Amino acid sequence: MIERGARPEYVLKALKRFAEYGDREAIVAVGYPWECRLTYTRTRALVLDMAAEMRDSGFRPGMTAAVMVGHPPEAPALQLALHLLGCRTAWIAAGTSPREVDEYVAQIKPDLLVYDARTHLKRGAALAGKLGLPVRCLGPDGAGADLLAPRSPDAALFDPDTATGEPETVFQTSGTTGVPKPIHHRSALYEQMSTLADEWVAAGQPLLRHLTLTPYWYVAGQTSALLNLVSGGVLYLLYRFRPAEFLATIEKYRANSVYVSPLMFYELLDEPALETADTSSLQLLSVGGAAVTPARLRDGLKRFGPVIRITYGLSETPFISAFPNIDEDPARPDRLRSCGPPYGDVRIEIRDEDGAVLPAGEAGELWISSRLNFAGYWHRPDLTAETLVDGWLRTRDLAYADDEGYLHLVGRAQDVIITGKGCDHIFPRPIEDALATHPEVRAAAVIGVPDPELGESAYAYVVLAENATVTAEELSELVAKRLTRLWVPQTFEFVADLPRTASGKANLKELKARWAAVG
Repeated sequence: MIERGARPEYVLKALKRFAEYGDREAIVAVGYPWECRLTYTRTRALVLDMAAEMRDSGFRPGMTAAVMVGHPPEAPALQLALHLLGCRTAWIAAGTSPREVDEYVAQIKPDLLVYDARTHLKRGAALAGKLGLPVRCLGPDGAGADLLAPRSPDAALFDPDTATGEPETVFQTSGTTGVPKPIHHRSALYEQMSTLADEWVAAGQPLLRHLTLTPYWYVAGQTSALLNLVSGGVLYLLYRFRPAEFLATIEKYRANSVYVSPLMFYELLDEPALETADTSSLQLLSVGGAAVTPARLRDGLKRFGPVIRITYGLSETPFISAFPNIDEDPARPDRLRSCGPPYGDVRIEIRDEDGAVLPAGEAGELWISSRLNFAGYWHRPDLTAETLVDGWLRTRDLAYADDEGYLHLVGRAQDVIITGKGCDHIFPRPIEDALATHPEVRAAAVIGVPDPELGESAYAYVVLAENATVTAEELSELVAKRLTRLWVPQTFEFVADLPRTASGKANLKELKARWAAVG
């Protein structure tokens, strides 16, 4: 008898669902240099064809496949095919430096490489040359055979009943020190997402017509795609983010679900085309990846209505909480700062430095228990032991839960700014929230920097609206009034825009490096 987990159960379930959904539309590429619209029947066939080609090439259960792609519409099928074979996938994050890629690859020690020759022709070929491994490609002209090419009618098919091996995935992250800290997820992640998809359908929720820019080398990209496809929705993959085009895509395809980062959300709110765009189809406008300031959230509620959903998750556990259908509650004015109650099977505890559980309303470190929790940092038992303790995940986020279980984030433990003679602790997020209440402030990011008199102090990067006249002195008074003088940044730097990570969040590492270069 095969033990549960020894077979790619979630893939087999997905293939069964795809067969049931038949010729319904599954994946649509929007704004890509090439056309691609996949039905469920075609997606299923693509999974089996890819798996058969790689099986015939010697790919076997337990092998690790390094994957270098951007945001191709075939990414879900590629992941399913490799997991059907029992291969471990190790996704390379686009946009990272060659040094980071080399360090990551050295840690995961892949047995084979798959890359997208349409978007990564030179980088993929260069990496293939370094590794000297078997190579397969998406698209022609690459260093290996094209997985998308039609198979010979005489070629052997892939029988899903023969599949063995537990699905595993490794994701590339740089960590706070810049050294790769690969995140390892096992089958529980995918099985729980399949369960959540079933629960979505059983609850009578509408089929999703989900518009996304989140690529598959993010955990969130995989989980949202799986939730959408297993439940039978349509996944619209957008090639790039431009606010006016994004709004036009919602209108054209009648998307009822979208996901954006806070900075993307702010750009949508500031986009002139929003005045005339038809967004009436939206039922879920999910914003996640970083904190949203209450002031801008109120702007969004005025324009979009109660369809905004704040989500919170980490690469180590992608769905922690969700706050859907947000609206202002006069009885709970603090609720707009919340990221909602725990989602799915998630259990939370707020603990002090000694590990004792704190009561509602008291801030401490957030601990998580869920099937979505990762298995550990790849080949880093020391870091894993510090993060996974007795089945609980230490998030390193500081938070409190209110009396109704809604989670409120205070900041990252490592982002604390220790300032003044009393070594007082302050955090970036409350300062950013205060700054965002000014009508001429479009976005703000705060970092802690060394200060010869205070030890550390807050340094604010601020993006202003066009023709703004607000001064640093006025913003200082605003922060002092809403918080205290202790929280006022010692320096305000006005910038045209904030640098961003590939997921659209403010790139704090780049801001810290920018400060260090001139500070």
